[in-house]
Amino acid sequence: MIAWFGSFFTGASFSLVMPFMALFVEELGVKGDLVKLYAGLAVSISALASALFAPVWGRLADRYGRKPMMIRASLVMTFTMGGLAFVTDVYGLLFLRLLNGMFAGYVPNANALIASQAPKNESGSALGTLATGVIAGSLIGPLMGGMLAEFLGIRNVFLLVGTLLLLVMLLTTFFIQEDFQPVSKKDILSTKELFAQIKDRQILLGLFVTSMIIQISAQSVAPILALYIRYLGQRDNLMLIAGLIVSAMGFSSIISSSRFGKLGDKIGNHRMLLVGLFYCGIIYLILAQSKTPLQLGIWRFLFGFGTGALMPSVNALLTKLTPKEGISRIFSYNQMFTNFGQVLGPFVGSTVAAGWGYRWVFYATGAIVLFNFIWSLVNFRKYLKVREI
Repeated sequence: MIAWFGSFFTGASFSLVMPFMALFVEELGVKGDLVKLYAGLAVSISALASALFAPVWGRLADRYGRKPMMIRASLVMTFTMGGLAFVTDVYGLLFLRLLNGMFAGYVPNANALIASQAPKNESGSALGTLATGVIAGSLIGPLMGGMLAEFLGIRNVFLLVGTLLLLVMLLTTFFIQEDFQPVSKKDILSTKELFAQIKDRQILLGLFVTSMIIQISAQSVAPILALYIRYLGQRDNLMLIAGLIVSAMGFSSIISSSRFGKLGDKIGNHRMLLVGLFYCGIIYLILAQSKTPLQLGIWRFLFGFGTGALMPSVNALLTKLTPKEGISRIFSYNQMFTNFGQVLGPFVGSTVAAGWGYRWVFYATGAIVLFNFIWSLVNFRKYLKVREI
C-alpha cells in the first residue's frame, strides 16, 4: 500500500503541473510566444532527464537495494516540487524541473521491489495492483492540479505536493521492508553480462518499445484535446470537460489493472499484452469518429481498460525474463523508454494536428499501436501455444 501511495503521488507530481504551467510561466514574467516555449520545456525537461538518468539509479539499486533508491527519490522530489513555490524566474523553474527528473526513480524501484519479492506466478497480479497507482497519478494529476490551482493558487499546489512527497518518504523509510543483501562492486553483474543472461532479448526490446508506445498513445492527444473538444462544439466549461476526459482513462485503468494482472497470470501475460494492444489500436481508430465531447469521453474511458491490461503485462513479462540480481536495471531501462514516450507523445500529437488536422492524431496513434501489436505478435509467435514465457 505504501508503494502504491508513493507511485500515485510520483506520477501525479509529473503530470499535475500541465494544466497551469503556461500560466505559471506568465506569472514569472515571460511574455508572448516565449510562454509556450518555456511551458513546454518545463513539462518535458523533467521526463527527459528522468529517462537519461534512470539506468544510473537502476544500477545503484541492484547494488544497494530498491528501498534506498525509493527514499532518495521521494526525498529529493520533496524539495524539487515544493521548491517551485519559491522560484522567482523561469530559469529557477527549469532548474528545479531538471533536478526533479534527474533524481526521480521511485516508480521503477517500487516495481522492482515488488517484482523481486512476489512469486513469479503471481507477479502480474501484484504489479497490476501497483500499476494502478502510477496510472491514477499520471492521468488524474492534470484534473487534480487544475482544480487545486483554482482554489489554492499555483504556488500552494507545489507546497502541498512537496508535503505529500515528504510523507511518502517517511512512510517508505519506516514501513516498507526489503529483503536485500548489498552486493559488492566486483560481484555485481555488468550490464553486458546482465543482457547476456536474458533468454530472449528481442522480446525484451519489444517490451521496452511497448512501454514507450503506451505513453505515446496516452499523451498524444494532450496538446490538442481542449481544442478538439471546442471543435466538437463545446464552448462552456472547456477546461473542466477536457480535464474530465483526460482523467476518464485513468479511472478505467484503475478499475482494470489488478484484474487484468490476475487474468494475465492465468492465461499468459504475453497473450494479455497482445489483446491489450489490439484493443487499444481499434479504440483509437474509433475515437477519431467521435461527434460529441460525450462520445469522446466514453471512448477515452473504454480506452483505459486497454492500458489497464498493458502495464501489468509488460511488468510481469520483464520480471519473468530478467535475473533477479539485475531486475532494478531492467525496470530502470523500461522507465527510460516510458519517459521517452511521455516526451514524444505530445510532440507527435501537436505535429500531426498541425499538418493534417485533429482527427488524424487519433488515426496516427492507432496506427502506431497496431504496428506495435504486429511486432509483438511476431516476437511472441513461438510462445503462443504455451502459458508461460
